[in-house]
Amino acid sequence: MPGHCTHPLLPLVMAERTFRDGARAVGPLAVAVVGFGISFGVLARAVGFGWLAPIVMSATTFAGSAQFASVSVLGDGGTVAAAVAAALLLNARYAPIGISVAPYLTGSWWSRFVHAQLVVDESWAIAAEGEGRFSRGVLLGAGVVLYLSWVAGTTVGALAGQGIGDPATFGLDAAFAALFLGLLVPIARDRRHVAAALLGATIALALTPFAPAGGPIIAASAACLLGLRR
Repeated sequence: MPGHCTHPLLPLVMAERTFRDGARAVGPLAVAVVGFGISFGVLARAVGFGWLAPIVMSATTFAGSAQFASVSVLGDGGTVAAAVAAALLLNARYAPIGISVAPYLTGSWWSRFVHAQLVVDESWAIAAEGEGRFSRGVLLGAGVVLYLSWVAGTTVGALAGQGIGDPATFGLDAAFAALFLGLLVPIARDRRHVAAALLGATIALALTPFAPAGGPIIAASAACLLGLRR
């Protein structure tokens, strides 16, 4: 029989959650997103992107890790093709994420298209209600706050980057690593979940020294197969 999974917060979310609930829940994470956006704006400005290009890129792309990867590749003298390939590899994880939330994005095709742009790792995790179900209101509320935070952070970094200095000095380079660990803690609640998390980390660490950017992340997702049981 298929595996049975119950979200630890399921008893608390039986009532339908709303857009406001999502915006409120993602508030603490939005602080890290602003910091990460500042880091991206500073980096993009440092490698010669100017001030406008990073802002436009964040407003139209909204893909933090992929944006960092592409800018880093170009800054190191890489080709546009290499930069695009790195971004595509990092964003490949959104294929299964998009499939999981597709039934909850209703309306016309353009409405679904716009709402899909708000589906990122954090909004997806916060909107999960267990048993493969997601709250559309929470997903959109969290996504809007994260989007505005990302664009605002990029704007600050791009416009005031030279005055901010090295983002690592303020620990901004570690902001998202801490953020994802925070998302992981409430999910890893039993031995099977902990085993999947550890296996995923091991796969990523083993591949990082020689695999192309994004490859370790995609390969590490294979650890979720531990969640299957007959």
